[in-house]
Amino acid sequence: MTGVRVVNTAQAEAWNGYEGEHWASHADRYDGVNGGFNPFVLDLVSPSDRVLDIGCGNGQLTRAAAARAASATGVDLSGPMLTTARARSAEIPNVTFEQGDAQVHPFPASTFDLAISRFGVMFFADPVAAFANVHRALSPGGRLAFLCMTALADTDLGRVFGAMAPYLPQPTGPDGTGPTSFADPSRTRAVLIEAGFESVECTHVEAAQTWGRNIPDATAFITNWGPVRHHLAQVDTETASRAREALTEALKPFETPEAVNLRGTAWLVTGRRP
Repeated sequence: MTGVRVVNTAQAEAWNGYEGEHWASHADRYDGVNGGFNPFVLDLVSPSDRVLDIGCGNGQLTRAAAARAASATGVDLSGPMLTTARARSAEIPNVTFEQGDAQVHPFPASTFDLAISRFGVMFFADPVAAFANVHRALSPGGRLAFLCMTALADTDLGRVFGAMAPYLPQPTGPDGTGPTSFADPSRTRAVLIEAGFESVECTHVEAAQTWGRNIPDATAFITNWGPVRHHLAQVDTETASRAREALTEALKPFETPEAVNLRGTAWLVTGRRP
Protein backbone atom coordinates (compact mmCIF):
# COMPACT_ATOMS: atom_id res chain seq x y z
CA MET A 1 0.00 0.00 0.00
CA THR A 2 2.81 2.39 -0.91
CA GLY A 3 1.74 6.02 -0.75
CA VAL A 4 -1.58 5.21 0.96
CA ARG A 5 -2.11 6.69 4.43
CA VAL A 6 -3.38 4.05 6.86
CA VAL A 7 -4.24 4.29 10.55
CA ASN A 8 -6.04 0.94 10.76
CA THR A 9 -2.85 -1.07 10.31
CA ALA A 10 -4.14 -4.40 11.63
CA GLN A 11 -7.01 -4.39 9.15
CA ALA A 12 -4.72 -3.28 6.34
CA GLU A 13 -2.45 -6.25 7.05
CA ALA A 14 -5.36 -8.70 7.09
CA TRP A 15 -7.08 -7.41 3.95
CA ASN A 16 -3.82 -7.32 2.02
CA GLY A 17 -2.89 -10.79 3.28
CA TYR A 18 -4.79 -14.07 3.52
CA GLU A 19 -8.17 -12.51 4.30
CA GLY A 20 -8.14 -10.25 1.26
CA GLU A 21 -6.80 -12.98 -0.99
CA HIS A 22 -9.55 -15.37 0.13
CA TRP A 23 -12.28 -12.81 -0.50
CA ALA A 24 -10.80 -11.92 -3.90
CA SER A 25 -10.42 -15.52 -5.04
CA HIS A 26 -13.94 -16.40 -3.82
CA ALA A 27 -15.68 -13.21 -4.94
CA ASP A 28 -18.74 -15.01 -6.29
CA ARG A 29 -19.07 -17.04 -3.09
CA TYR A 30 -19.01 -13.96 -0.88
CA ASP A 31 -21.47 -12.21 -3.17
CA GLY A 32 -23.71 -15.27 -2.76
CA VAL A 33 -23.54 -14.78 1.00
CA ASN A 34 -24.10 -11.01 1.03
CA GLY A 35 -25.61 -10.05 -2.32
CA GLY A 36 -29.19 -10.66 -1.23
CA PHE A 37 -28.91 -7.52 0.89
CA ASN A 38 -28.02 -5.28 -2.08
CA PRO A 39 -31.59 -4.11 -2.86
CA PHE A 40 -31.99 -2.51 0.56
CA VAL A 41 -29.24 -0.05 -0.35
CA LEU A 42 -29.77 0.15 -4.11
CA ASP A 43 -33.39 1.18 -3.69
CA LEU A 44 -32.06 4.42 -2.18
CA VAL A 45 -29.90 5.32 -5.21
CA SER A 46 -31.15 8.10 -7.50
CA PRO A 47 -30.09 8.68 -11.15
CA SER A 48 -28.29 11.94 -10.33
CA ASP A 49 -26.36 10.55 -7.35
CA ARG A 50 -22.59 10.55 -7.11
CA VAL A 51 -22.12 7.44 -4.96
CA LEU A 52 -19.29 6.52 -2.60
CA ASP A 53 -19.08 2.81 -1.66
CA ILE A 54 -17.12 2.39 1.58
CA GLY A 55 -15.28 -0.91 2.01
CA CYS A 56 -16.33 -1.87 -1.51
CA GLY A 57 -14.40 -5.15 -1.62
CA ASN A 58 -14.78 -6.92 -4.94
CA GLY A 59 -17.11 -4.19 -6.17
CA GLN A 60 -20.44 -5.92 -6.77
CA LEU A 61 -22.45 -3.25 -4.96
CA THR A 62 -20.40 -0.45 -6.56
CA ARG A 63 -21.17 -1.74 -10.05
CA ALA A 64 -24.85 -2.15 -9.24
CA ALA A 65 -25.00 1.39 -7.85
CA ALA A 66 -23.29 2.75 -10.96
CA ALA A 67 -26.05 1.24 -13.10
CA ARG A 68 -28.56 3.44 -11.24
CA ALA A 69 -26.48 6.55 -10.55
CA ALA A 70 -24.44 9.25 -12.27
CA SER A 71 -21.21 7.72 -10.96
CA ALA A 72 -19.89 5.36 -8.30
CA THR A 73 -16.54 5.32 -6.52
CA GLY A 74 -15.43 2.39 -4.40
CA VAL A 75 -12.79 2.65 -1.69
CA ASP A 76 -11.18 -0.25 0.16
CA LEU A 77 -8.01 -1.19 2.03
CA SER A 78 -7.61 -4.46 0.12
CA GLY A 79 -5.34 -4.51 -2.90
CA PRO A 80 -6.35 -8.07 -3.86
CA MET A 81 -10.06 -7.25 -3.84
CA LEU A 82 -9.58 -3.97 -5.69
CA THR A 83 -7.75 -5.87 -8.42
CA THR A 84 -10.83 -8.07 -8.80
CA ALA A 85 -13.15 -5.07 -8.62
CA ARG A 86 -11.30 -3.21 -11.36
CA ALA A 87 -11.13 -6.25 -13.63
CA ARG A 88 -14.87 -6.83 -13.31
CA SER A 89 -15.65 -3.16 -13.93
CA ALA A 90 -13.36 -2.53 -16.88
CA GLU A 91 -16.26 -1.93 -19.28
CA ILE A 92 -18.26 0.33 -16.95
CA PRO A 93 -17.34 3.97 -17.65
CA ASN A 94 -18.82 5.58 -14.53
CA VAL A 95 -17.06 3.37 -11.94
CA THR A 96 -13.73 4.10 -10.27
CA PHE A 97 -11.90 2.46 -7.38
CA GLU A 98 -9.40 3.85 -4.90
CA GLN A 99 -7.27 2.10 -2.31
CA GLY A 100 -7.43 3.77 1.05
CA ASP A 101 -8.39 3.80 4.70
CA ALA A 102 -11.79 5.54 4.75
CA GLN A 103 -11.01 6.94 8.19
CA VAL A 104 -8.30 9.22 6.79
CA HIS A 105 -8.64 8.97 3.00
CA PRO A 106 -8.44 12.46 1.42
CA PHE A 107 -11.87 12.50 -0.21
CA PRO A 108 -12.57 15.82 -1.93
CA ALA A 109 -14.98 17.77 0.26
CA SER A 110 -18.69 17.81 -0.62
CA THR A 111 -18.15 15.51 -3.61
CA PHE A 112 -20.70 12.72 -3.08
CA ASP A 113 -24.47 12.67 -2.72
CA LEU A 114 -24.79 9.20 -1.22
CA ALA A 115 -22.35 7.08 0.79
CA ILE A 116 -23.19 3.38 0.92
CA SER A 117 -21.66 0.20 2.28
CA ARG A 118 -22.46 -3.50 2.47
CA PHE A 119 -20.81 -4.82 5.62
CA GLY A 120 -17.73 -2.67 5.04
CA VAL A 121 -17.84 -0.20 7.93
CA MET A 122 -17.55 -2.41 11.02
CA PHE A 123 -13.77 -2.42 11.39
CA PHE A 124 -12.78 1.24 11.79
CA ALA A 125 -10.13 1.92 14.42
CA ASP A 126 -11.97 5.15 15.29
CA PRO A 127 -15.53 4.98 13.93
CA VAL A 128 -16.42 8.57 14.86
CA ALA A 129 -13.39 9.90 12.98
CA ALA A 130 -14.15 7.62 10.04
CA PHE A 131 -17.75 8.70 9.71
CA ALA A 132 -16.77 12.33 10.20
CA ASN A 133 -14.47 11.91 7.20
CA VAL A 134 -17.31 10.40 5.18
CA HIS A 135 -19.57 13.24 6.38
CA ARG A 136 -17.05 15.77 5.02
CA ALA A 137 -17.03 13.98 1.65
CA LEU A 138 -20.81 14.31 1.31
CA SER A 139 -22.48 17.37 -0.14
CA PRO A 140 -24.90 19.27 2.15
CA GLY A 141 -28.03 17.14 2.40
CA GLY A 142 -26.04 14.09 1.34
CA ARG A 143 -27.22 10.70 2.58
CA LEU A 144 -25.63 7.70 4.25
CA ALA A 145 -26.92 4.13 3.94
CA PHE A 146 -25.02 1.08 5.12
CA LEU A 147 -25.61 -2.52 6.12
CA CYS A 148 -24.00 -4.00 9.23
CA MET A 149 -24.33 -7.20 11.21
CA THR A 150 -26.85 -7.66 13.99
CA ALA A 151 -26.04 -9.53 17.17
CA LEU A 152 -25.67 -13.25 16.44
CA ALA A 153 -28.06 -14.44 19.15
CA ASP A 154 -31.19 -16.12 17.78
CA THR A 155 -29.96 -16.02 14.17
CA ASP A 156 -29.13 -18.83 11.77
CA LEU A 157 -25.49 -17.74 11.64
CA GLY A 158 -25.35 -17.59 15.42
CA ARG A 159 -26.65 -21.14 15.58
CA VAL A 160 -23.99 -22.34 13.13
CA PHE A 161 -21.09 -20.53 14.79
CA GLY A 162 -22.44 -21.45 18.22
CA ALA A 163 -22.08 -25.13 17.38
CA MET A 164 -18.31 -24.63 17.21
CA ALA A 165 -18.17 -22.65 20.47
CA PRO A 166 -17.21 -25.63 22.69
CA TYR A 167 -14.08 -26.02 20.59
CA LEU A 168 -13.24 -22.57 19.18
CA PRO A 169 -13.78 -18.92 20.12
CA GLN A 170 -16.57 -17.18 18.21
CA PRO A 171 -15.04 -16.01 14.92
CA THR A 172 -16.81 -12.66 15.13
CA GLY A 173 -15.63 -11.89 18.65
CA PRO A 174 -17.93 -10.45 21.33
CA ASP A 175 -20.83 -8.27 20.20
CA GLY A 176 -19.71 -4.67 19.99
CA THR A 177 -16.37 -5.54 18.39
CA GLY A 178 -15.18 -6.56 14.93
CA PRO A 179 -17.98 -7.63 12.57
CA THR A 180 -20.63 -6.98 15.25
CA SER A 181 -19.28 -3.57 16.28
CA PHE A 182 -22.56 -1.92 15.23
CA ALA A 183 -24.89 -4.64 16.48
CA ASP A 184 -26.34 -2.22 19.06
CA PRO A 185 -28.46 0.46 17.30
CA SER A 186 -28.10 2.87 20.23
CA ARG A 187 -24.31 2.84 19.87
CA THR A 188 -24.59 3.20 16.11
CA ARG A 189 -26.82 6.26 16.45
CA ALA A 190 -24.46 7.81 19.01
CA VAL A 191 -21.43 7.32 16.75
CA LEU A 192 -23.15 8.81 13.70
CA ILE A 193 -24.61 11.77 15.58
CA GLU A 194 -21.18 12.54 17.06
CA ALA A 195 -19.78 12.37 13.53
CA GLY A 196 -22.27 15.01 12.40
CA PHE A 197 -25.15 13.03 10.92
CA GLU A 198 -28.82 13.59 11.65
CA SER A 199 -32.07 11.65 11.07
CA VAL A 200 -30.27 8.39 11.91
CA GLU A 201 -32.44 5.30 11.65
CA CYS A 202 -31.66 1.59 12.08
CA THR A 203 -34.01 -0.82 10.33
CA HIS A 204 -33.85 -4.61 10.79
CA VAL A 205 -33.68 -6.40 7.42
CA GLU A 206 -33.29 -10.03 6.34
CA ALA A 207 -32.10 -11.83 3.21
CA ALA A 208 -31.17 -15.34 2.08
CA GLN A 209 -27.48 -16.18 2.25
CA THR A 210 -26.03 -19.06 0.20
CA TRP A 211 -23.01 -20.60 1.90
CA GLY A 212 -22.34 -23.53 -0.41
CA ARG A 213 -23.65 -26.02 -2.97
CA ASN A 214 -23.97 -28.69 -0.28
CA ILE A 215 -22.80 -29.31 3.27
CA PRO A 216 -19.21 -30.42 2.46
CA ASP A 217 -18.83 -27.39 0.20
CA ALA A 218 -20.24 -24.98 2.80
CA THR A 219 -18.13 -26.54 5.57
CA ALA A 220 -14.95 -26.14 3.53
CA PHE A 221 -15.79 -22.55 2.69
CA ILE A 222 -16.57 -21.55 6.28
CA THR A 223 -13.50 -23.28 7.74
CA ASN A 224 -11.28 -21.50 5.23
CA TRP A 225 -12.78 -18.09 6.09
CA GLY A 226 -10.02 -16.12 7.80
CA PRO A 227 -11.24 -15.93 11.43
CA VAL A 228 -12.36 -19.59 11.55
CA ARG A 229 -9.17 -20.74 9.84
CA HIS A 230 -7.12 -18.75 12.38
CA HIS A 231 -8.85 -20.33 15.37
CA LEU A 232 -8.61 -23.83 13.92
CA ALA A 233 -4.85 -23.38 13.62
CA GLN A 234 -4.60 -22.58 17.34
CA VAL A 235 -6.04 -25.89 18.59
CA ASP A 236 -4.90 -29.51 18.41
CA THR A 237 -5.95 -31.82 15.59
CA GLU A 238 -8.65 -33.62 17.57
CA THR A 239 -10.29 -30.36 18.72
CA ALA A 240 -10.21 -28.97 15.18
CA SER A 241 -11.83 -32.16 13.88
CA ARG A 242 -14.60 -31.92 16.47
CA ALA A 243 -15.21 -28.28 15.54
CA ARG A 244 -15.59 -29.26 11.88
CA GLU A 245 -17.94 -32.10 12.79
CA ALA A 246 -20.06 -29.74 14.89
CA LEU A 247 -20.18 -27.25 12.03
CA THR A 248 -21.24 -29.95 9.59
CA GLU A 249 -24.04 -31.07 11.90
CA ALA A 250 -25.23 -27.51 12.47
CA LEU A 251 -25.51 -26.88 8.74
CA LYS A 252 -27.78 -29.87 8.07
CA PRO A 253 -31.11 -28.11 8.80
CA PHE A 254 -30.22 -25.47 6.19
CA GLU A 255 -29.43 -27.81 3.30
CA THR A 256 -31.78 -27.94 0.32
CA PRO A 257 -31.33 -29.91 -2.91
CA GLU A 258 -29.89 -26.75 -4.49
CA ALA A 259 -27.72 -25.18 -1.79
CA VAL A 260 -27.05 -24.49 1.88
CA ASN A 261 -29.09 -21.36 2.66
CA LEU A 262 -29.20 -19.44 5.92
CA ARG A 263 -31.50 -16.53 6.71
CA GLY A 264 -29.23 -13.57 7.20
CA THR A 265 -30.04 -10.56 9.39
CA ALA A 266 -28.66 -7.04 9.25
CA TRP A 267 -29.26 -3.44 10.25
CA LEU A 268 -29.90 -1.00 7.43
CA VAL A 269 -28.57 2.25 8.87
CA THR A 270 -29.45 5.56 7.24
CA GLY A 271 -28.60 9.15 8.03
CA ARG A 272 -28.15 12.54 6.46
CA ARG A 273 -25.59 15.34 6.44
CA PRO A 274 -27.39 18.57 7.44
